[in-house]
Amino acid sequence: MDFPDLSRRSFLGVLGAGAGTLALSACGGGSLGGGSGAGSSGGGAVKVGLVIPQAGVYTPLGVDMQNGWQLWLDQNGGKMGDYTVTTVTADEGEGPDTGVPAIQGLLQNEQVDVVVGIVNSATALGAAAQFAEAKKLLLISNAGAVAITGAARTPYVWRASFTNAQNSAAMGEHLAKEGVGPVYIMAPDYAAGQENVVAFTKAYEGGGGTLAGQALTPFGTTQDYQPFLSGVQESGAKAVFCFYSGGEAVTFVKQYDQFGLKATTPLYGSGFLTEGSVLKGQGASAVGVQTALHYSTEIDNEANTAFVAAYQKAYDALPTCFAMATFDAANVLNRALAEAGDVTGDALSGALDGLGVIDDSPRGPWTFSGQNPKQTVYLREVTMQGSSPINAVVSELGVYDQP
Repeated sequence: MDFPDLSRRSFLGVLGAGAGTLALSACGGGSLGGGSGAGSSGGGAVKVGLVIPQAGVYTPLGVDMQNGWQLWLDQNGGKMGDYTVTTVTADEGEGPDTGVPAIQGLLQNEQVDVVVGIVNSATALGAAAQFAEAKKLLLISNAGAVAITGAARTPYVWRASFTNAQNSAAMGEHLAKEGVGPVYIMAPDYAAGQENVVAFTKAYEGGGGTLAGQALTPFGTTQDYQPFLSGVQESGAKAVFCFYSGGEAVTFVKQYDQFGLKATTPLYGSGFLTEGSVLKGQGASAVGVQTALHYSTEIDNEANTAFVAAYQKAYDALPTCFAMATFDAANVLNRALAEAGDVTGDALSGALDGLGVIDDSPRGPWTFSGQNPKQTVYLREVTMQGSSPINAVVSELGVYDQP
C-alpha cells in the first residue's frame, strides 16, 4: 500500500505531529551510541532508525510495523549479528513534508547507522539522496512505488516489501487465464492507484482479457461511490478489479455490496483491499472478495505458523503484511550484519546482494532481485472463521519479480 504526497490540510487535517519528532526507545539493552563504524570486524552496537507513522490516519500501519520489528528483536535477544541493537523511532507523518525532515534528523542528529520502515513512497524517494550522500542503508518495509528500486534506484536503498505493480499484475494474469471478464477497473486517482491500474491492465490485456471500462475516483474525498458503481452496471462488466486501502477500502466494499453488485459482479482486488484492520470494518460485505497479495496469515508453512502464533501472543491480534515485512526487514538486516561484520552502507548493501534465498520468511521463500523482493503472490478469498473474516489462501499465483 502507498500514499500520495499531500499536506495536512489537504488530507482531512488529521495529522498533528510535528516534522521530525523523535521518540527514543532502547531495544535489547543496547547503548545509545552509534554503531561500530567502518572497518569493524563485528560486535558492539548498531543504531537503527525506525521511520513509521505514529499519529493520524496511518497510525495502524505504524503500530503493525513497530510490532513486527519489536517481535523479531524480542525473539533474538535484541541483537543482530554480533551487534546489540538500539532503535530510534521517528514519526513519518503522512508523507515527505514530515517524513523527509524526520529522516534527516535520524541521519544527522541521531547518527543512526541504518534506517528501516517508511510507508509513503514520496518520502522514500525524497530521502534517497540523503542516504546516497551519507552512504548509509535504507531498508524499506512498505513504500511500493516502482521507481524506488527502478528508475530512481540507488545502491543504498533496498526494499523488503513489494512494488505496487506486483500484486495487481499477478491478478491481471490470473483473471485473463481464467477467462474472467470483461473487467471494469476502479482505483483512487493518485500515484499508487495509477500504478496498480497500469500494471493490471498490461497483464490482463496481455493475457487476452478485455476491459469494460475504468474509473479513477478522487482520493480522500469520495464518500459516495454510487455514481461510479452505476458506471459498472452500464458497462456490461462481468467482474470488477480495484485498488483501495484504508478507510476507502471499507467504504467501497460496503457500498459495492449495498448497491447490489456483490450478488451479480464478482469483486477482485490488490490485497490491500481486505488487509488488516479494514477487514473487520467491512464485515460480511467482504466475504467472497478475492485479492492478490504476497502475504496471508493463512499461508501454510512452518515459519508463518510460528510467526502468527508469536504475534498473537505478544499483541493479541493477527499480523498484517505490514508487520510481516518489517519482521522480515529485521531478519535480512540481521543476516547482512552477520555477513558484513560492518555497519557501513557499502558493506551492508553488498551483503544484502549476496544473501540468496530467504528461506525462513512467513511469506514463504523469496530473494532480492534488483533490491526488491522476488516473491510468491497468493490468491486469497475472504471467508469466515467463526465470527471473524480472514483472507484464506486459494492458490499460489506464481513468483513475481518487480516490473
